[in-house]
Amino acid sequence: MKAKGSREIRYPHRHTVRFSEAEEAGLREQATSAGLTLSAYLRRRLFGGRPIMARTDDQTTRELRRIGGLLKHNFETVRATGRREDLEEMNRTLWALRQAIEALIHTA
Repeated sequence: MKAKGSREIRYPHRHTVRFSEAEEAGLREQATSAGLTLSAYLRRRLFGGRPIMARTDDQTTRELRRIGGLLKHNFETVRATGRREDLEEMNRTLWALRQAIEALIHTA
């Protein structure tokens, strides 16, 4: 049963592609990690579209950004205390978060 407001796309054409066992396993793992069916994953890889990012990477990126925002919000409070060690530690933490986010984005 089709959900109200959803559009059903039909794919009437089929093509046969042969893969080794290892390739098949790798494709299925990547599709599952991206939260897609194997067919949807292959179509997206073949024809472009949105970059394929594993759900866990997407969730991790959002969480890292959220934590970075909280740290940035507290930055002024720490600055007001005047403790240089605290400021340096926060700066290192924010830098590490930014590096982690960039690494996740560029590996997708």
